[in-house]
Amino acid sequence: MAQTLTQMACEVLCTADGREKTALSQRHAQAWFAARAAGSPIAVGQATPPLRPARPARPALLDPRDVPKRKPGSPAGRIAMLHAVAHIELNAVDLHWDIVARFGHVPMPIGFYDDWVKSAQEESKHFNLICDCLETLGAAYGDLPAHAGMWRAAEDTRDDLLARLAVVPMVLEARGLDVTPGMIAHFQRGGVAQAVEALNVIYAEEVAHVAYGSKWFHFLCGRDNLDPRDVFHDLVQRYFHGALKAPFNEEKRAEAGLPPDFYWPLADETPPAHVRMPTP
Repeated sequence: MAQTLTQMACEVLCTADGREKTALSQRHAQAWFAARAAGSPIAVGQATPPLRPARPARPALLDPRDVPKRKPGSPAGRIAMLHAVAHIELNAVDLHWDIVARFGHVPMPIGFYDDWVKSAQEESKHFNLICDCLETLGAAYGDLPAHAGMWRAAEDTRDDLLARLAVVPMVLEARGLDVTPGMIAHFQRGGVAQAVEALNVIYAEEVAHVAYGSKWFHFLCGRDNLDPRDVFHDLVQRYFHGALKAPFNEEKRAEAGLPPDFYWPLADETPPAHVRMPTP
């Protein structure tokens, strides 16, 4: 019997090795889109994904406070930065397949699945691009310890699709739009052209991932006659641990469908004068 999309998603989630996970992710994405193009889409189905995805034996996963800090401008610091990005991208692969697997029971248009399968396919590419950069520098994913808390948002929102959309693409991935230009500039100064090229690909494609989150968040709010801004603020305050960190990349956030009155009221500092805060 042919696999359903949610079964495919669970298979990716249950694959531990990063290169194998991303290869399987890309094969499943290609199969999904080939079937869509042929006019015979794969059934979405329903499945029970694992609470946490399979992970390789390395890297060691530490409390964020225990992850060693390295000087950013040094060769070791550049490797550490790329290692952290690889860890983020591997988690993103699982996050996008998890939203497919975990919420298959929620009635959604087929475009919802198109968007998250495409996102998972692109995150798989991103992981491999960064791993290639690490290998050029004589390192590999797993050589350094990594952040253990990156799956917390998925666990916290496992029963609430609106909360998952609010916290993962619209907060965590949106943060990537804020910090990636600085990373690109850092590697440009260091003359690491391969990393610059990889990060530029990631930066360009992450805008769409945030936009998919905003699109389907607004869709669900509209379907239930809810105010999107109020719901976003409530869910982020409930499920995200801490304030949002300024400065924000307002231009890219706007491209992704995130207006300032969504994120500035949740920020860790007073907004600039050009931002009009919503009245209570």
